Amino acid sequence: MIVEETKAQADQGWYSWLRTLVCVVLATVLVFTLVVRVVRVDGQSMRETLQNGDILLTVNRHLAGELKAGDIVVVKKEYFEDGKPIVKRIIATEGQTVDIDFDEGVVYVDGQALEEDYIREPTYLDEGLAFPITVPEGCIFLLGDNRNNSMDSRDPSLGPVDIRCVIGKAVALVFPGKSAETEKREFSRIGGL
Repeated sequence: MIVEETKAQADQGWYSWLRTLVCVVLATVLVFTLVVRVVRVDGQSMRETLQNGDILLTVNRHLAGELKAGDIVVVKKEYFEDGKPIVKRIIATEGQTVDIDFDEGVVYVDGQALEEDYIREPTYLDEGLAFPITVPEGCIFLLGDNRNNSMDSRDPSLGPVDIRCVIGKAVALVFPGKSAETEKREFSRIGGL
């Protein structure tokens, strides 16, 4: 009788442990599907702010609140860059007018030159979109921080991006990629963006 009770308690312990494990795995999958995602930066288009190989924590677009200029977002368009997610900075939102003086390398939004201390170098590369452009309703205008090495909204195949293409807003750097200059990881960069 005691042996049967001990076996029943052991079976119940395993069942309880397994049920807890399944709940934890399910909760983790739901959080990383519906609330946050981890995204790897691929390429140098956001250098110096982000390096190739950086791992970002992003909040789902629906939970991130209003998207605004200066936010770093992850976007996916099926016909752009073979449908791979891209990481860019929002420069303008719907109704704003973007103009770029490619001779001087200056970006203007609604006639005001942007103060862009985060860019690698001024914007000299024209990728074919005609300026000035007013951002359509429900869209955002994106540029990489490494402007002369970035495929972004200046490219007519991307142009202003519908906000429904935004996967999420980057909120933190969780693991640094290797620096382009030193080939070392700068762990001091970990944290909010």
